[in-house]
Amino acid sequence: MAKAIMIQGTMSNVGKSLLTAAFCRIFRQNGYRTAPFKSQNMALNSYVTPDGLEIGRAQALQAEAAGIEPSAFMNPILLKPTTDVGSQVIVNGKSRGNMRAAEYFRHKKELIPEIMAAYQTLSEQYDIIVIEGAGSPAELNLKKDDIVNMGLAQMLHVPVLMTGDIDCGGIFAQLLGTLNLLDANEQKLVKGLLVNRFRGDVSLFRDGVSILEEYSGKPVLGIVPYISHHLEDEDSLSSRLQQKCSTGVIDIAVIHLNKISNFSDFDVFSQYPDVSVRYVSEPAQLGIPDLLILPGSKSTISDLKILRSSGLERAILAYAKRGMPVFGICGGYQMLGSEISDPEQTECGGTIRGLGLLPCKTVFHTEKTQKQTSGYLLKQEGFFACLSGKQFQGYEVHMGTTESAGMPLTDCGGTVSGNIAGCYIHGIFDTAEVSGSLVQELFRRRGLNPPASQTDRKTERCKQLDKLADAVRNSVDIPAIMKIMEDGA
Repeated sequence: MAKAIMIQGTMSNVGKSLLTAAFCRIFRQNGYRTAPFKSQNMALNSYVTPDGLEIGRAQALQAEAAGIEPSAFMNPILLKPTTDVGSQVIVNGKSRGNMRAAEYFRHKKELIPEIMAAYQTLSEQYDIIVIEGAGSPAELNLKKDDIVNMGLAQMLHVPVLMTGDIDCGGIFAQLLGTLNLLDANEQKLVKGLLVNRFRGDVSLFRDGVSILEEYSGKPVLGIVPYISHHLEDEDSLSSRLQQKCSTGVIDIAVIHLNKISNFSDFDVFSQYPDVSVRYVSEPAQLGIPDLLILPGSKSTISDLKILRSSGLERAILAYAKRGMPVFGICGGYQMLGSEISDPEQTECGGTIRGLGLLPCKTVFHTEKTQKQTSGYLLKQEGFFACLSGKQFQGYEVHMGTTESAGMPLTDCGGTVSGNIAGCYIHGIFDTAEVSGSLVQELFRRRGLNPPASQTDRKTERCKQLDKLADAVRNSVDIPAIMKIMEDGA
């Protein structure tokens, strides 16, 4: 049976996901068969495993850090928000439909056998499991039915490391306040503290370490520096989504949909020098970027209505009328068509007019498409001729099917019309061939010399994971953590 360590945080966005990835990488480097685990994840960034099951994108990254294939056992429950009060509930990689929050909270303890079975399977296959919590364990109104933080730690009898984010301030209140709100049995499970995202001279925080240890009675096992990286962020709290202004020579604008999903599709472009990716939520912010992208959405019809009412639809159509390139992925692809119908009320029912930039129509069905895919971009004219014959690999995860009366974009679907293109393939830009060719064309259209090198997203992620692991290894007491796992809860 595997040994385990659990990473919990004082709140959302304190770095739990990346710390989990770092520990997965470190333990793998140390020769241990390692796997990540998160019992319940709420995220719109998802991934499809080789066997066609859907999990949180963060767990896929953590599996990559551990050098293994992602599996639905690593994230048995995924919640994908569809409205402010409801989510699509995915169990063991398959959708069980939409639930309002109150309904899910009434029934979620019924999913404990699924969680335990998934963990048991991993425990039989690996030496170490690195478990990630969610949000904060000190949400007092949620503790009674907790299945992802201390409730899970108690069910699995695993030790916990508590981490706080010093970069956002209030580290003493974060860590000490969280511990004080835990009951005695929960406090005993916490075996050490981590201070994350520290900037500056660590020696200046010696008094801080003493204060934390004195008040908590727990050792501070690491002060992790602020790490600049190109690894993807998990979800809507990402600082990337706050970038509204171009900082590069080449300006790629992404429409910031209300229920934007899988915005990690565009991270590859930020790795190229002089290329910036920004997110647009108002018409005045659009301007005339070199490339406009409509991303995926968990609520396509609702987000299309918001585009229409906000004036962004008019701005997008005016941009396209200038002959500028537009690319849509998944929900963004559906929006670019002439019509979207939802006869089975998969989202909200009814039929809505699309942007009309591509000759295709989408019909939603209750059955969800989930698959990995690879192939070639077909010979094209116009701006996207630069991608003709280029090889891609990625995955599809969407409701609905799209019928196109236009030219196909790839050998497995999609549509292109002049300088407008769209498809369902998440990760289509990740290969060096595709992203490099697209970036080079953007530079040429501006009369500029394109970058000489191309960037493969998977290769770059590997480098960044090693960088992350090195920084954490050098700042955290790994032998102490190994002993904690040996001793158990």
